[in-house]
Amino acid sequence: MGAIVLRTPIPGPRSLEILRRKQAVVPGALSVHVPAVVASAGGALVHDVDGNTLIDLSGGIGCLNVGHGNRAVAEAMKAQIDRFWHTDFTVMPYEPYVALAERLAALVPGAGRKKAAFFNSGAEAVENAVKFARAFTGRPAVIAFTGGFHGRTLLAMTMTSKTHPYKAGFGPFAPEVYRAPYPYPYRAAEGMSPEACGQWCADQFEAMFTTTVAAESVAAAVVEPIQGEAGFIVPPPGFLPRIAEICRRHGILLVADEVQTGLGRTGRLFACEHFGVAPDLVVLAKSLAAGMPLSAVVGRADVLDAAGDSTIGGTYVGNPVACAAALAVCDEIERLGLVQRAEALGARIRARLERMQDAHAAIGEVRGLGAMLAIELVEDRRSRVPAARRTADVLRTCVERGAVFLRAGLHGNVIRLLLPLVTPDAELDEALDVLDEALAAGPRPTA
Repeated sequence: MGAIVLRTPIPGPRSLEILRRKQAVVPGALSVHVPAVVASAGGALVHDVDGNTLIDLSGGIGCLNVGHGNRAVAEAMKAQIDRFWHTDFTVMPYEPYVALAERLAALVPGAGRKKAAFFNSGAEAVENAVKFARAFTGRPAVIAFTGGFHGRTLLAMTMTSKTHPYKAGFGPFAPEVYRAPYPYPYRAAEGMSPEACGQWCADQFEAMFTTTVAAESVAAAVVEPIQGEAGFIVPPPGFLPRIAEICRRHGILLVADEVQTGLGRTGRLFACEHFGVAPDLVVLAKSLAAGMPLSAVVGRADVLDAAGDSTIGGTYVGNPVACAAALAVCDEIERLGLVQRAEALGARIRARLERMQDAHAAIGEVRGLGAMLAIELVEDRRSRVPAARRTADVLRTCVERGAVFLRAGLHGNVIRLLLPLVTPDAELDEALDVLDEALAAGPRPTA
């Protein structure tokens, strides 16, 4: 008997009733991917209010590297709650904030002294990384990359590349944000090698200083070492080192957005380590505190010290309960060997996805690093036309059969895995069986 238990169709009657209540009081923009209302969860399993058990390979959109309901994290939060749960760090400070800053400063790549500041969300951390960079350099401009996703607040949304659903209708946008190309080897010009694609994009990045924005006006370039929402796009090995070199030469800070990639998911603690790059600043969130609202900007002490007194902060930033959770997460990553586990999971997943690619013509590419893996679905492999509707069909079938995967991609045609790194092999295999069956089922009839 497998881990998946389906006592009712998805959604079941109790879920349907709660979803009807949701429709009456929650804005329609907050749509749900899985119409199963959660009652409890543990590891990679989610139990809904109708008694169904699903295998969750979405991990709360990558927040649960240590798994749902991790006991060590829960106990750390409970212990902190028993002491106190809020003061605002800048009113009355507390040790968990300082201890977490010490921990992350020691872990993030790069020589020299480092510091850390905490916020609530990935978008907040991105925006504050830009503030730190502007304070340090005295420059206004920011360069982001095609396909990048950095959040939904004004500056982060401006930096985000995908128009629908993130940007359309929400302008005007923040000024002094410029966009450089990011290498997408699968969709490069016919005959262009991945290395040539990366070289061309780096050349265009530097050419911007002649045609688009003066180098001496640019405070920072903000880049995802592996693009997440764009569809787990892995750049060629030489791209990020070249971007880092160009930035150094022009006095531009390099900011690595590791919100989705960080804390072990790619088989390294930080994805930038795959490329031998030590950014000036690293942005973390998601799995940092196992889904508790906490994010961080970590990096060069001289950069973080450049902002003036009381210019950085917020009522809830670096909440003590979230900091306690993050410290426990760091302990669990080490205790459970989750960086190594991500590599092992990645090898297992990649082998299975590549067998699926051999069996299903709709899979155009398998890609990713470590356990951060995805498949891109196409109408046919020659044209590479994105198969967005087929992707939606496959994901819906997976949910109905008890396995949760997530959609991604600029064209909505990528299925990505953000599974908890504690997922047992048997549960992983069971969920991948469901994906394989859903791909074999073919297109669903039009409603």
